[in-house]
Amino acid sequence: MADGDGLLEIQGRKRTTQAASVSLPAPIPSPSMVPGASSLDIFSFTHTPNYCEENVYLLCKKLCGVGAADPMGADLFVVFISNEEKMVPLWHQKASIRNDGLVLWDYHVICIQSRRGKLFDLVWDLDSSLPIPSPINVYFSEAIQPMYSPNLVNSRLFRVVHAPVFLRCFASDRSHMKDDLGNWLALPPKYEPITSEDGTKNNLDKYIHMPAADVWAANIQDLVHGVFSNECGVLVGETMLEWFFSQIHQ
Repeated sequence: MADGDGLLEIQGRKRTTQAASVSLPAPIPSPSMVPGASSLDIFSFTHTPNYCEENVYLLCKKLCGVGAADPMGADLFVVFISNEEKMVPLWHQKASIRNDGLVLWDYHVICIQSRRGKLFDLVWDLDSSLPIPSPINVYFSEAIQPMYSPNLVNSRLFRVVHAPVFLRCFASDRSHMKDDLGNWLALPPKYEPITSEDGTKNNLDKYIHMPAADVWAANIQDLVHGVFSNECGVLVGETMLEWFFSQIHQ
């Protein structure tokens, strides 16, 4: 979020501070419309502000249930975006009051739908003002906007988790959304908290913990195997995300 001086405010689930370390990119063109976009009514998706991890959890289930994705979610991937500093810039976010939609999140979560044999994969981000869904190349260039300036320290990391694994294993008791006195920082969803299949009540921290040293450096075969088998998927760097999804189709 921006104030009158152009400073950016971190939209943290646990904090709200000021930062001025992110340089603004040149103006970008209006978002491109998605050819053959889904006829799904975006307003039919469950969306609670500041609970993006739960929004994506329910999004995956909805896409599977209505036939917009593989019934088991085999073509869906949940992607957590954060870094060690818990300060990641994203553009075209509805929560922003800036013209360019720039927000600094402590973390954010999106869904990427792999479309084997199609021209492009799709990104589902219910918090974005871009078309929903958007082609991955459009979302990457306009919402993520790869950083080329050495003065930018907020490089994003991406934890990619196969949706079937995520739907089995993820759990959140929403404790991260309460202050020290137990008050809600943002009103929670009306439905019950999500628990994992094995009864785990909360493991959100495992997904948003992103030390740079954990970025995957193995070969592509091990990387692909990791995303399909590891409970918390694999951690990839900003320059690897599009390349990684291109390799899944191989």
